[in-house]
Amino acid sequence: YVQEAIDICKAAGFDFIILESAGVGQSDASILDYCSLSMYVMTPEYGAPSQLEKINMLDYADVICLNKFDKAGALDALHDVRKQYKRNHSLWDAKDDDLPVVGTIAAQFNDAGVNELFERLMEKVESKTGIVFKGHAEHHPHSKDTSNQSTIIPPKRVRYLAEIAETINEYDQWVNDQASIARQLYHIQGLSSSLSTGMMQELDMLQQSLKDNLHPECKKLLDSWTGLRERYGKEFYEFKVRDKIIKQPLTYKSLSGTTLPKVLLPKYSDWGDILKWQLQENVPGEFPFTAGVFPLKREGEDPTRMFAGEGGPERTNRRFHYVSLGQPAKRLSTAFDSVTLYGEDPAYRPDIYGKVGNSGVSIATVDDAKKLYSGFDLCDPKTSVSMT
Repeated sequence: YVQEAIDICKAAGFDFIILESAGVGQSDASILDYCSLSMYVMTPEYGAPSQLEKINMLDYADVICLNKFDKAGALDALHDVRKQYKRNHSLWDAKDDDLPVVGTIAAQFNDAGVNELFERLMEKVESKTGIVFKGHAEHHPHSKDTSNQSTIIPPKRVRYLAEIAETINEYDQWVNDQASIARQLYHIQGLSSSLSTGMMQELDMLQQSLKDNLHPECKKLLDSWTGLRERYGKEFYEFKVRDKIIKQPLTYKSLSGTTLPKVLLPKYSDWGDILKWQLQENVPGEFPFTAGVFPLKREGEDPTRMFAGEGGPERTNRRFHYVSLGQPAKRLSTAFDSVTLYGEDPAYRPDIYGKVGNSGVSIATVDDAKKLYSGFDLCDPKTSVSMT
């Protein structure tokens, strides 16, 4: 019923009809019976170059689009398709850039290949129909450079996850090596008081050699261990956040009245154990930040997210006031409906209407946002808002 569908569109007054097929076989070119201008869309995953000889549309298509041009091997595929196009049309002396074969990344905004494809299509339409579509050339400058594309993951970084794993493994190995050196220095320090002068001379040489191999940062960590224990042994701990000195107690009382430390350092004496702990765990607010990026948690604000978002802003606002009732800190987490997230306004259009206020709040104007957070002091340090 393809022809019948086209006839209906013509009868309705449409003069530019785009017919898209679900796909064609290698030897199939029947879609040409229904169109005056054809474009064949393919991907780099067509198999061996010899398979191109079997694709009839490479003979008949006015424009050939090689999509997913960010895939590995796409440049080779473009070269092979252009070579086959030359062979099919006996264009042995034609330049590659003059052939109607374009590499595109349709998923990428403002892709140079898609812009070039559009220009080529408009040129073909104008040459076949005589109708000139003004303005498109000014908005989309003709660009034939499809080789320099910005991809989500550049080809040189396809191993980035493996590189991360390798970096972590190398760091762990370095930590073990430095901890071993620190442990040997600790043993030498323990032996120094019970050995004769002659033996100490040999140990001094070994000790100096080990110190030379100990990284300066590791030496700083070991030297600061005593001071670190003293700081966490005090009643209060002071640290700076954004040029502001924050002072907090280092202990808290449990429900049974027992005083417990917020941060408890390990009771290590071996320098190797101390160094390894500092390099792989450490206290909160210090590298590698396994216990948090700040030395202590902010007091007076429980880590509770007050989640809401359904229907209109008034309904969600009432829910926010209910879930935050009696709480010193207002940590509002707002869920928006998909219509809001995609930047559409509420409407009766079928694909919009059913999603308005569904699984999230509908916010379309500044007034809606004011209603949503009405009654909350958004400038209060104890008020925070997250949007999802």
